[in-house]
Amino acid sequence: MEMEMENKIVTIVQTRCGSSRLPNKVLLPLADQPLFIRMHERLMASKLAGTIVIATTTNKKDDVIEELCLKANIPYYRGHETDLLDRYYWTALVHEADIIVKIPSDCPLIDPKIIDNAIQYYLDNDFDFVSNLHPASYPDGNDIEVFSMNLLEDAWANAMENYEREHATPFFWDNPDKFNIGNVSMDDNQDYSMTHRFTIDYQEDYDFIKKVYDELYPINPMFGLDEIMNLLSERKDIHSINHHLAGINWYRNHLKDLKTVDASHTKVLAE
Repeated sequence: MEMEMENKIVTIVQTRCGSSRLPNKVLLPLADQPLFIRMHERLMASKLAGTIVIATTTNKKDDVIEELCLKANIPYYRGHETDLLDRYYWTALVHEADIIVKIPSDCPLIDPKIIDNAIQYYLDNDFDFVSNLHPASYPDGNDIEVFSMNLLEDAWANAMENYEREHATPFFWDNPDKFNIGNVSMDDNQDYSMTHRFTIDYQEDYDFIKKVYDELYPINPMFGLDEIMNLLSERKDIHSINHHLAGINWYRNHLKDLKTVDASHTKVLAE
């Protein structure tokens, strides 16, 4: 009797240099390495992430990402710049994924244990889609979404709205009547999603993340959420660096389009 082959898990990290608010943010230095390389280092500490692939674009400015991936022997794929759903689909297809883990490259403080918790929850249950974002409770910047290749192909073929293509996964989580949605929340039932910001989109975000790295990386390169939260409780000066940006996310631009998100899930930046 032949043994059933395990599903291949591919973790895809969307990575590009073309951020309008903080250009080349994925290349900013953390502990003497580009930010996305340090983030990849954290993903490698996950036990369940499988093959980790950097999904960048065919834009010439992203040649440097390909060069850094080649130098570090990191798998990569180059695809559509603005149609992220298309980029995910072809990355997953080329790397023969059965299960896809979606993580954006603006999460350089992501905790490997949180990644494993989300993937294990997907493997243990019969959900179409699992994340820790719907609703969110972890500090912004621990974003994990898990789904099958069949589901990704469905979205790739049928998602028609620009925001669905640009953000890749709203076709799933914003249609709970069509798909069985699972969510992983923090163990202590706390909600830090609107008060703690570990993602990078603005200069203050980088200043915050760099300070956290400077404090914790020399002690333990694989520092996790507990260590970060302890640091912030002791060092209010670090927490305050980007605290005014906490709760600001892309939802604010699509509140009229999204069905399962409202104004309570985002703040509006005073430009």
